[in-house]
Amino acid sequence: MLQYNITGFMKHIAPLILIFAPLTAHADAPRVATDILPVHALTARVMDGVGTPDLIVPANASPHGHAMRPSEAKALDEADLVIWIGESLTPWLEGPLEALGGDAQKLELLEVEGTVLHDFRETATLDAGDHDGHDHDDHGHEDHAGHDHGDHDHAKEEEHAGHDHDHDHDHDDHAHDDHAGHDHDDHDHAKEEEHAGHDHDHDHGKEEEHAGHDHGDHAGHDHHDHDHSGVDPHAWLDPANALLWTDTIAAALSEIDPDNAAAYAANAEAARAEISAAQAEVTETLSGAQNASYVVFHDAYQYFELPFGLTPLGAIRQGDAVDPSPARIAELRAEITERGVTCAMSEPQFNTRMIDTVLEGTDAKTVEIDPLGTTIEQGPDFYPNLLKAMADSLASCVD
Repeated sequence: MLQYNITGFMKHIAPLILIFAPLTAHADAPRVATDILPVHALTARVMDGVGTPDLIVPANASPHGHAMRPSEAKALDEADLVIWIGESLTPWLEGPLEALGGDAQKLELLEVEGTVLHDFRETATLDAGDHDGHDHDDHGHEDHAGHDHGDHDHAKEEEHAGHDHDHDHDHDDHAHDDHAGHDHDDHDHAKEEEHAGHDHDHDHGKEEEHAGHDHGDHAGHDHHDHDHSGVDPHAWLDPANALLWTDTIAAALSEIDPDNAAAYAANAEAARAEISAAQAEVTETLSGAQNASYVVFHDAYQYFELPFGLTPLGAIRQGDAVDPSPARIAELRAEITERGVTCAMSEPQFNTRMIDTVLEGTDAKTVEIDPLGTTIEQGPDFYPNLLKAMADSLASCVD
């Protein structure tokens, strides 16, 4: 009798199992690994309700040099898709990508057609004119400072989602074919080897000893020569890139997980609206800061400065891993005195000793800004909150 009841029950629910089986199958989200917090956030927003990406570079680590923990290596090894800024930001990641993530699809955001790219700036002073001749016009962005990114053409974005871009863009012009010569952040690998084993633990005593850069354990990695030539990789700070990359991420996810393509597309559309709203809010926040002159700790902000019409006086460091020369400091001090600069932007990963040296004898104040958003809660809302947090810091600095 019991056997009959069970058999009868299975007979009645069998059609329901067949109906709902596809839902169970595609409920398993793809495994996605991302490099830094802003990329993780854009991906998390697109995957919202489907799955959560893994973060390879934790909030308290430098993207320029990080020794992966076992859990991070496992996430990379199990990934179906790896999304990263590119080798120019995380040169140490290229080897593990080949060794651990060989079977995964890879999306290098700096290589996405239509991405706004700028070359590194060479001088201590960063007047707007210093960009002349440095913007990558073959991306279709002739004058970034004149673009209104809040008014994004969503028809073009839909084309981007299919990887069919109108921007006639030849990456050979950017020398991306040979990344070995374009490790961009002034990394001094002799110092890296000397400091091997330090995992960017925010020990300010060590930061003072190491002149503010404690970049992790690179032992065993094939190091590159960060000569600060070529493309500046801090491109996530331009909202136009975030809008473009959101569609690109949705397209890449849909390719490996077509069952959830509709969810990815809907999330991408919502994300674009949220980024555009944050962009409008930032524009309002910075409405009185366009003519303000300030100094930054290192030159990492042009992707944020140009779309919002900001004009920094200069950067103490060209990159975040090499100390400025005495001549560079002297040049900045002279400009600060002459122009009456009243503000300098510090960063949470570094102490302010060098900024204090540059500002000594002036009335300038120091305010913290964080291009990686290390104190912002991770998740789908991270990127709009990053834009607004940076705007609030700048506005408070130049008030």
